[in-house]
Amino acid sequence: MAIKFQYNKTSRQQLEKQLGIRERALPTLQSKETALRMEVKKAKNEIDELEKELEKQIQSYDKMMGMWNEFDASLLRVKDVRLSKKKIAGVVIPMLDGVDFETKPFSIFNRPKWYLDGIQTLETLAEVGIRRDFHELKVQRLDYARKKTTQKVNLFEKVQIPGYQDAILKIKRYLEDEENLSKSSQKIMRSLIEKRKEEDSVW
Repeated sequence: MAIKFQYNKTSRQQLEKQLGIRERALPTLQSKETALRMEVKKAKNEIDELEKELEKQIQSYDKMMGMWNEFDASLLRVKDVRLSKKKIAGVVIPMLDGVDFETKPFSIFNRPKWYLDGIQTLETLAEVGIRRDFHELKVQRLDYARKKTTQKVNLFEKVQIPGYQDAILKIKRYLEDEENLSKSSQKIMRSLIEKRKEEDSVW
């Protein structure tokens, strides 16, 4: 990205102001990037834990597979998913507060006695699955924000800050050269005037 500037003091002041803004913002962006990176790692670990828990729950009910064929899964449905929002390193993330289930009325006398346990088991499995899905959504949002922050850090660190510093240095050198030329030309003019005065006084 080429930084546009003019070889004058006003342009230099504007560039110094822009450079200052970026230099002050950079540590905050770097901290945000680190925080987001840690949160992404933490959320991925939570997903792994939830998947292990889900797998463990499913395996523990493998021996009851024959019974599940008799079970009427339509008796249970998710009634509501309670959500809240939380800001993590400036990123708004949906949080799962709980899952509410609704069970259709059924006769305990006409169904096997393990049906109540079956409903509870399904609720547990469904909640773990929903929690895992929410953590995946959380990872996606956090990772997207982290990538955007990393891009901004790189832009500031590798492109804009060095670009502004270089432009300021060019203006500074130009103004110094101009000042030196001005002083030199003044000296030359003075010495010419003095030489003429001497010549005039000789005549």
